[in-house]
Amino acid sequence: MLGSGFIGRFYADSLQGQRSRDKIVSIYSRREESAKKFAADYNCAHWTTSMEEAINHPDVDMVCISLPNNLHEAAVLACCKAKKAVMCTKPLGRNAEEAKRMLDAVEKAGIFNGYLEDLVYTPKFLKALASVKSGALGRILWAKSRETHPGPHSEWFWDKEQAGGGCILDLGCHCVEISRSFIGKDIKPIEVMCWADTQVKPIDAEDHAIGLVKYENGAIGQFEVSWTFRGGLDLRDEVMGSEGTIWLNSFLRTGFDMFTTGKGADYVAEKAESNTGWLFPVGDELNELGYNHMFADMFNAVEAGKAPQETFYDGYVVNAVLDAAYRSAKSKLWEPVKLEVWRGKEGADKEKSLTSYNEQFYLIKDEVTHFGSRKLILKDKKTGQIVEQVI
Repeated sequence: MLGSGFIGRFYADSLQGQRSRDKIVSIYSRREESAKKFAADYNCAHWTTSMEEAINHPDVDMVCISLPNNLHEAAVLACCKAKKAVMCTKPLGRNAEEAKRMLDAVEKAGIFNGYLEDLVYTPKFLKALASVKSGALGRILWAKSRETHPGPHSEWFWDKEQAGGGCILDLGCHCVEISRSFIGKDIKPIEVMCWADTQVKPIDAEDHAIGLVKYENGAIGQFEVSWTFRGGLDLRDEVMGSEGTIWLNSFLRTGFDMFTTGKGADYVAEKAESNTGWLFPVGDELNELGYNHMFADMFNAVEAGKAPQETFYDGYVVNAVLDAAYRSAKSKLWEPVKLEVWRGKEGADKEKSLTSYNEQFYLIKDEVTHFGSRKLILKDKKTGQIVEQVI
């Protein structure tokens, strides 16, 4: 494990629990006291303040990178040199150029690579995605993802140079991959329109942003991200298709409501802002946030000699979309997504849903009115005239 902070401990709690046969054997931290504390808490035999020593430890089979964004590339290159399988937390890079260098490096080294995007492993998302893939929603038209909260936990997130950006990079990486998964990861994202601003926090990066991502087949992705939201961690997704809709609320409203005056209250849930009044605890936080399923997929994949659901390539595509979002926030224009490497469909045509009613008409809408009649809205196939019929 590279990194002993907030996310490193989340990862440790889940990866040592789900399959009951995986073990952290070495912990690297930049601070000796943090390395020692992590080693004691997780019964880890070896700790070090040398990244290379941790990676090259003889008992290490796989390296998990849970470091600040500006340290990802150096860690990945060290894994490539040591020929060790690697998993990296999100976002993969601070930009697409950095992400592509990491992608090229792991593929040249021939090592297993996994992109730790936990929110596409949540139980609700996985079930929703299975429904989408089975055709329950028809052709996907629009996928929207929202992640907002009062801001991240560690100081480096707030430094634009170390982090690479603000809430777009920190939270938008989740949202883009969620929407991309629903629309189809083989469908090319082509351009982005984004608004971003620094509304509240005394930082150089953005703390609030909203963006639209156009896909080659006509689908639209949407992200809403903020470090200014008050009330906890809000994770919501919506996906709309020609035949149906799915709404997901993954965290803020969990079906577990509790009121307390605060007596004896402690930790409630990630980024909860209070421990008094009406609270919304989370029964199994690791499971609800997808960590358990993510690491099970990673470890099962490496043992089977195949790629996991999320690879460095996915991280690279996400970084390219977010780069376009940053350019759009400055230019106030639709900006193209620049992908030097694309491994999906080429030239996916914009799809149209034309439902034939009979030889003469297409069906626009079929409804029952409040007074009991059935009304049809139809379009003439030859003339284009729109008519209604009441039955």
